[in-house]
Amino acid sequence: MPSSADATIAVSIHGPAGVLDLVVPAGATSVDVAREYAKQAEVPGIPLLQTALGQRLNAALPLSDADVQAGDVLVATTGVHRPHRVTLLEAAKNAPESPALASMIATIASGAAVLAAWYAGRAGEDTVRTVAVGILLACALVGVLPVGRHLRQRSAAAPAFAAAAAFAALYEPGVHLLPAILGAAGISAAVVAGIGRALSVGGDEISTVWIASGLTVFACCAVPAMLGWDARVAWTLLVFLSMMAARFAPSLAIDVPDEALLDLDRLAVTAWSARDSQRGGRRGRIVVGADAMERLVHRASRIVTGASVAILVTVVVASPLLLHSASIDLDRIGARCLVFFAGCSLLLAARSYRHAAARALLRLAGLGALTALAAHLVVGPGGPLLGTFFYVVVGLGVIALAAGVAAGRGWRSVWWSRRAEVAESLCGSFAFAAAVVAAGVFRRLWEMTS
Repeated sequence: MPSSADATIAVSIHGPAGVLDLVVPAGATSVDVAREYAKQAEVPGIPLLQTALGQRLNAALPLSDADVQAGDVLVATTGVHRPHRVTLLEAAKNAPESPALASMIATIASGAAVLAAWYAGRAGEDTVRTVAVGILLACALVGVLPVGRHLRQRSAAAPAFAAAAAFAALYEPGVHLLPAILGAAGISAAVVAGIGRALSVGGDEISTVWIASGLTVFACCAVPAMLGWDARVAWTLLVFLSMMAARFAPSLAIDVPDEALLDLDRLAVTAWSARDSQRGGRRGRIVVGADAMERLVHRASRIVTGASVAILVTVVVASPLLLHSASIDLDRIGARCLVFFAGCSLLLAARSYRHAAARALLRLAGLGALTALAAHLVVGPGGPLLGTFFYVVVGLGVIALAAGVAAGRGWRSVWWSRRAEVAESLCGSFAFAAAVVAAGVFRRLWEMTS
């Protein structure tokens, strides 16, 4: 036999006479409870009972079998109100915003746009290319319109569609045209990002990153193409500037506006204290408002994350192209050294980032550069088996050393931090020297003087 606590159910009944709390047996039906409510509330007739969601209780079932639990709210009414059927469109309008899900969908859509542009450019049919370019361009323009929900995520993905449309429209087989095509894609992304920034109500940091990245890609790819230089000059500039951007992006993101600062000494000046001259040697007290600081942190977070994504994409794309375009032995050595030192510099620069997403993206960029170098050493020209074995052994040794240091307390100590700072500076210096060789400047000077 169940206990007395399990045999009763405490419910609250809302009806025309007010709210009434009842403790009823679990085996009682809705008709029994309605009759007791009408008796105690002095309501004429027996009302109908239904749940808070509008579902009518079956009069032939006990409350325990009708999924009525202790503490539930029942409604006593003379008529039955069916629950409102919500359509899929209404559910979508009333659903709360989910920025994380919207960001993931925007990222997947950007990747699909790039794949569609690649397929349309290599399809060889004008109809497929025209349709793909039209759809991608329409998606880019619709994405920056300041209407609808998730405007920030759509505006962040719209320049990717514009770049994909430009790539699909201008792609032609041949490595010599690739810098000009990528330059056009970069300026297209910058233009769409500028349109989105102009239409947005507030400041959009991701659009700023798109504009800066697109203009940089356009300058690095268009200038060598117009001057008739080799394509490896453009890839060298992109790899080197991506490495340098990892060091300067945080300093550009942290920018406190002057109007956000509060000078307490000036606020404390009164009619009497204003007559006294300010004595030197006293430090002023300046305070940043909490709201302004929160906005600054969110703004810097978005800028650093966007810059890290741009660095990752640029390094992953430009590193294999640089290694593939270096056909002469001397230029090939410089390209390999540049990719190696740029990858190491990115891995070392990631340790100074406190933003988890930006740190992971920079590490992926460094690993992407080193992976491209390893693949080039294995399957590329001029890579004998003995040299490949040597590079693999050295690479495994470096990985084992990094894992051993990271497993302990090495990266958190001051000694290791200083050594990592020195190593990052050396990698940047060596990458700058290797960029001169990879671009062919050193070989050209050598040929002119020999």
